[in-house]
Amino acid sequence: MAEDKEEIKACMYKVRAIAYTMYVLGGKWKMHILVALYFGGKRYSDLLDVVEGISGKMLSRELKEMETNLLIRRIVLDTRPISVRYELTEYCENLVPVISNLADWGLAHRKEIRKKAGA
Repeated sequence: MAEDKEEIKACMYKVRAIAYTMYVLGGKWKMHILVALYFGGKRYSDLLDVVEGISGKMLSRELKEMETNLLIRRIVLDTRPISVRYELTEYCENLVPVISNLADWGLAHRKEIRKKAGA
């Protein structure tokens, strides 16, 4: 019985941890932005081009949230006119294997679904 309680406690701990992670990374656009920045720092306008379908207003909001959560860094460049570049933080680099695994799983899943549909 005590083993069951410990297992339930461990399960609840993991569920809460995943819930918090999904809170930070959730939404339609954050992962798209992270993947775009994984391939190198980008200016705001570049992100608008790369992340197809996102509005400027939504991109601004997502970037602010991501900066607050220490996922990205906003760098003001010394140019005329002033421009801003966004890049992943060192802290966010810990997410790169997770993002890569998600992408690999998504590709494998799509292949599996297509295989089943064709069978």
